[in-house]
This record gives sequence, structure tokens and C-alpha cells, in this order.
Amino acid sequence: RPFSRVLSEVTDFMDIVRAEGAYPGGIHLEMTGDNVTECTGGAIDVTDEGLGANYATHCDPRLNGSQSLELAFKIAKKMKAGRDEIRMAAAGL
Repeated sequence: RPFSRVLSEVTDFMDIVRAEGAYPGGIHLEMTGDNVTECTGGAIDVTDEGLGANYATHCDPRLNGSQSLELAFKIAKKMKAGRDEIRMAAAGL
């Protein structure tokens, strides 16, 4: 599963929730701190050819530790931007 698709799905979810006037309080991810190669992409750039190097799941593919942190920081940045927009709107700016 491509990291870029996971990121896109999460940001789309956040945009849809915000468009409906709600605040996305959280998400659920399949992830591990282990150095698995179950999702492609991310900063460490796991490739399709590299998936077999450490594909350890028998169920849903998981983000590895690096991909999990990368996604968490991108989500946090988006959530902060959303909070800043709310504050500016409330202040009439």
C-alpha cells in the first residue's frame, strides 16, 4: 500500500470533516515501530521491489516506524493549520 495514498486518505478525511463544521479528533492506523517493508514510499522510500525484504504481516500492511512518524508530523501540521484558521476566523481576521 503506498504511503502517499495513506496520507491522501487521511488529509481528505480531515478536509471533509472540517467542511462539515466538525473537528477531526483522531485517526486509527495500522503501524509498528519495527523496520517492516509493508507500505511503499515515505521518506525512506520503500519500493515495490523492496516489499519482500521484511514483509511480516498476515493481515493489513502496516506503516513502519519512520513512515508512522512522518505521517504523524504531516497530520499535526495540518491540524495546527486548521486550528489557526479557526482562531483567525473567530478573531475576525
